[in-house]
Amino acid sequence: MNLSRRAFLVFYRNLVSYKRFVVPTLVGSLVQPVFYLVTFGIGMGAYMGAFGGKSYLFFLVPGVLISSVMMSSTFECLYGAFVKMIHEKLYDSLIATPVSAEDAVAGDILWGAFRGLISGGLMMSVAFFMGVFPVSVPAGLLLCVLMVLIGVMFGSLAMIVTSYAPNFDFFNYYTELVMTPMLFFSGVFFPLDRFPAWMKTLAQFLPLTHAVEISRAVYSGVYPKSLVLNLAFVLVLTFAAVRVGVGRMKKRLIK
Repeated sequence: MNLSRRAFLVFYRNLVSYKRFVVPTLVGSLVQPVFYLVTFGIGMGAYMGAFGGKSYLFFLVPGVLISSVMMSSTFECLYGAFVKMIHEKLYDSLIATPVSAEDAVAGDILWGAFRGLISGGLMMSVAFFMGVFPVSVPAGLLLCVLMVLIGVMFGSLAMIVTSYAPNFDFFNYYTELVMTPMLFFSGVFFPLDRFPAWMKTLAQFLPLTHAVEISRAVYSGVYPKSLVLNLAFVLVLTFAAVRVGVGRMKKRLIK
């Protein structure tokens, strides 16, 4: 894999283009976290009782924040990348310049991570006005770094799927059979210790599980020793997904 600073130029190109759609995309990114926080955090939270001495909303926010990052970065690198590749032929135009195929794909993964950061930031802002915020300012900054890392991880995984996709319908397999179950089986909405044993074992193989654990630790300022394993899982998977995602897309773009 041969990446250069031109990947950031691809990211900048996306940022300039994004200015035309910033208002509708921001509104769209804001609807989902508000929906989750109101329906689950306030509505269901009234029946859930306390979690660690705090309301259910404090348990919910770190998980929903990371799931928002996951969804935004994933969809950007699924549908967004596919449109650029097949319909707009943007990748063909980019690699006809000094920008390499690796740079073009890596730039879009970075862009997907940025879209995830925007969604997570909006979610954190909404939670702040509802009285839920990180334990300290450094923790808030660390959460931003975490959101970028998680965005890169899920954006890269989505790029792998896109590299095999013959059409839009192909993405339904990933979103319905992987993303949706992962959203509900990774401890986002309910503690894993209340799940059946087989489900808890399965959850340990899901990247969202480890991302949520890290998010909750940063939010609360409590860092258990097991967090090292969670972070190691995320870092190793991110590194592997970037290499495979960029490599697979390069093979598809250069035939």
